[in-house]
Amino acid sequence: MPVQRLHPALFKAVALSAVMLLAGCEIPGIWPDPRIAQREEESKAIGGACRHALRGLEDCYTLNPKASKAAVFAGWKEMDAYMRENKIEGAPSVIEKAEAKPEKKSASAEGKGSSKQGG
Repeated sequence: MPVQRLHPALFKAVALSAVMLLAGCEIPGIWPDPRIAQREEESKAIGGACRHALRGLEDCYTLNPKASKAAVFAGWKEMDAYMRENKIEGAPSVIEKAEAKPEKKSASAEGKGSSKQGG
């Protein structure tokens, strides 16, 4: 029995319609996740900010443990080159330690203490 082939015009029409249908689809896993790209850009910005604040890379890594080290380094290096080209001085960051707030006594502790003092 001889094998019948599709007419070339019909084959082209089927192929074209398949391509057009799939072009409108967003198939999961084909394109990179935008959240990953956003995290990389944020890490790069952190690196640039650390360089502008005159922080070392190690300090920057310590202060931002969730940031990608490679992206932080890339941002730091990029900002370093930019600052050298434009003769920009860094602005040292000043981190103030938060003062320890006095602990508030609970209502039950205050009630017990006042009954002993009153009597």
